[in-house]
Amino acid sequence: MKQFNNETIVIYCDGGARGNPGPAAIGVVIKIKGGIKEYSKFIGETTNNEAEYQSAIFALKKVKQLIGKEKAKKEKIEVRMDSELIVNQLNAKYKIKEKNLIPFFIEIWNLKQNFNEVKFTHIPREKNKEADKLLNRELNSQNTLY
Repeated sequence: MKQFNNETIVIYCDGGARGNPGPAAIGVVIKIKGGIKEYSKFIGETTNNEAEYQSAIFALKKVKQLIGKEKAKKEKIEVRMDSELIVNQLNAKYKIKEKNLIPFFIEIWNLKQNFNEVKFTHIPREKNKEADKLLNRELNSQNTLY
């Protein structure tokens, strides 16, 4: 795989559910020319793995929205996640055994077509603290609902 450089847009994604399934949220940090964008979103009742996939979907859609369709076609994106399972599924190293994850995989596959290149990288949890903090803050704000 090609090496990514400083021109690459780097995304940190995390998704999590309290209980599995349970109330879930996503956290996304996008490092893009011009700064860092942070997002969090409550996604309702789901599993940890579904939340992880939804964080990557949200992030890829958001990058395309931020830079525009034409520029997206030229961009290299690196998506960093702490879920080894999801990264290995997205890199076609692992089969997807949970049927409920297949539609998320297909959506990401389709979203990848908007960019020059998309790379999925597994990172240790300690290197994904900002995205994790965003999703937990979102879940904490929903305490009145659950």
